[in-house]
Amino acid sequence: MAHFAFVSAPASGHVNPTLPLVEELVRRGHRVSYATGPATMDAAVVAGSSPVTLPSQLPPDMAARGEFTAEQLAATMEYYLDDARASFPVLAEHFSADPPDAVCYDSVTFTGRMLANLLEVPEVSLVPTFAENESFSAAQVYLPPDFDHTNPRLVAAIQDMGKFAQGHTFLDDPNLMFGHVAPTSLVFIPREFQMSGDTFDERFHFVGPSLSSRQTAEEWSPRSRGPVLLISLGTVFNDRPEFYRTCIEAFGDTDWQVVMAVGGLDQQSLGPIPANVEVHAQVPQVAVLRHTEVFLSHAGMNSVMESLHHGVPFVAVPQIPEQRAIARRAEELQVGRTLAEPTVQGLRDAVEDVRSCRPRAAALSRIVRGAGGASRGADVLEKLLTR
Repeated sequence: MAHFAFVSAPASGHVNPTLPLVEELVRRGHRVSYATGPATMDAAVVAGSSPVTLPSQLPPDMAARGEFTAEQLAATMEYYLDDARASFPVLAEHFSADPPDAVCYDSVTFTGRMLANLLEVPEVSLVPTFAENESFSAAQVYLPPDFDHTNPRLVAAIQDMGKFAQGHTFLDDPNLMFGHVAPTSLVFIPREFQMSGDTFDERFHFVGPSLSSRQTAEEWSPRSRGPVLLISLGTVFNDRPEFYRTCIEAFGDTDWQVVMAVGGLDQQSLGPIPANVEVHAQVPQVAVLRHTEVFLSHAGMNSVMESLHHGVPFVAVPQIPEQRAIARRAEELQVGRTLAEPTVQGLRDAVEDVRSCRPRAAALSRIVRGAGGASRGADVLEKLLTR
């Protein structure tokens, strides 16, 4: 039996892809300790891990972000550095007393890399979105052309991170958040969806997404025989009542059976709800996708992978650079369409148009399901420890 330490930012988009892997490792008799913030700890415990609760939370302005600016990125780095100063001592104390055989850390959580270096155990990067190597950087698609890399505040933030890392774990590379390529990476998308996928070598294992036991067990049944249109903007960027009202105007009183997830939004703000539209705070997304014709989505990577797992094409309404990059990749693969400014007619046209992508989505579904998922990921980790 091996002991794996998992370290992740307290964001569902980063924790959720790892949970089937945790379940598989526990099923095989291994022990998993999961370090994350309170917001995402319950899900990790349900998956079978032991909790290591960190004083971590997401930056308070996450939902207000649009384009990346140097000032904004600097503020984000300062926030994560402050978080690391509070979280890393908790990690170091806990896992020094209960050492793991390997540290598996979210690719944006540099404290996991520091922990592996401190304990001198193998490190594994867990990548929930596009992976990066020496040839491909997310900055190529996330940052605007006029991004100011010489911004004094940004330069200072990068230097402060380097000083912090060197002061704690003697890492030679002072650049914690950018440019580091781990010796082993598990990437929760198939290679076919990865940008510049043919440039990634044997260090990268594109295991694709998996469904957790909770997702597999959830059930949902359509209320009518009409085609199902699922509408969701995810868990962070979903406070957009005007968008939902436009969707209701576009698809209300049509043949579509509309299932809409609006998060914590006051549903009274949406006005009258037509009979063919059902509005919920949350829905069992995977269970609904089993019956869905088209998904109208923010194009978060988790949602996109769940959609493609079920062969469902989607219309993307992206709101941040990462989502725009994901939507662009889906268009390249002919499994999605992008709608920058949703209007009533624009929504109707895009949803109708993307139905023609169902054969391509079905073909990619076979690739997604064949990538290996949690079982292949667990094989990689077990093999790593036998070297």
